[in-house]
Amino acid sequence: MTPIDSAPARTAGPRAWRRRCAAALTALALVVAAMATGTGTAAAESNGGTRVMPLGDSITEGTQVPGGYRIGLWQRLLGGRYTVDFVGSQFNGPAGLGDHDHEGHPGWRIDQIDANISGWLRSYTPRTVLLHLGTNDVLQNYNLAGAPQRLSTLIDRITAGVPNADVFVATIIPLSNAGQESAARAFNAAIPGIVQSKVSAGKRVHLVDMHSKLTTADLIDGVHPTAGGYDKMAAAWYAALQSAPGSIGEPGDPGSTAGAIRGVGSGRCLDVSGASQTNGTPVQIYDCNGQANQRWEATGAAELRVFGGKCLDVSGRGTADGTQVLIWDCNGQNNQQWRFNADGSITAIGANKCLDVPNYSTANGVRLQIWSCSGAANQRWTRI
Repeated sequence: MTPIDSAPARTAGPRAWRRRCAAALTALALVVAAMATGTGTAAAESNGGTRVMPLGDSITEGTQVPGGYRIGLWQRLLGGRYTVDFVGSQFNGPAGLGDHDHEGHPGWRIDQIDANISGWLRSYTPRTVLLHLGTNDVLQNYNLAGAPQRLSTLIDRITAGVPNADVFVATIIPLSNAGQESAARAFNAAIPGIVQSKVSAGKRVHLVDMHSKLTTADLIDGVHPTAGGYDKMAAAWYAALQSAPGSIGEPGDPGSTAGAIRGVGSGRCLDVSGASQTNGTPVQIYDCNGQANQRWEATGAAELRVFGGKCLDVSGRGTADGTQVLIWDCNGQNNQQWRFNADGSITAIGANKCLDVPNYSTANGVRLQIWSCSGAANQRWTRI
């Protein structure tokens, strides 16, 4: 414990008081900014899928459009029935982004990522790395002549840390400032040779021509993409991933987006009562049987669909403990959005409460509800 200073406090002068107020206001502004952007660290989300690390700067983080290209990429992966687990120490993006983890650091240059990459690789052991980096070297005019070698060194560190990973190296996207764009093109011109040298050395490194996929019309502020620009990046990443067998697993691998969801506490599956497709039919736990009323598909809109067009729904958009869970025509509202969490719980995004088996019951036919999240076994689920 730190000892309490018993000396009388000295009265601060007006200048010192102003400095302290300014410092406090600056700290408050930083907190508010972080809350507004939804950026920061949080408990990792994991679904047991192929671990993919989005790695880079603010364009990976999604400045201007929180989540950035990861939103469109996640949706494409789900649509293709790939099960992927985004990994990284950072966390941001909209509720509809099924996995918010990433390693995008606004303002960081190649050398700053390189100084931290070994620890991140040890922590998250990605199977695949998506690297888009170098924009801040250009914007900060930081030893641009040495930027290609810094990138090469970083790639070597990644392939040494995770030698069985596929590493996708993208050229950086265009910049609106003519001088900076010229520097970006010069940097990009070196990347194909860097990638080829790694391939020739037997490394699983792939080139992604990202620069050609966007124009300055796709930029919201001259540096960061619009939502449409980020989606173009998502399409480029997805095409590259599909071209490298195993980099995102195979469609329909175990733990894929369509299948049964079993309660940890009960050992029984999430089930539509009576296999009915009628709006308002309650959802219950029941012996797992592989039938259509127990096959749930996680979509890019954070839905859990059954029978193709029905969604797991919190009745009446309720938020109170004990509100019933049922099926309803999918409508995009937040009472039909769900998030899988690392501890096995499933959060109803609109209510911010967990899918719950009442009273820890394990009996067939017990109807489900939402309840304040507790981490107990009656709120934990596994996809099978």
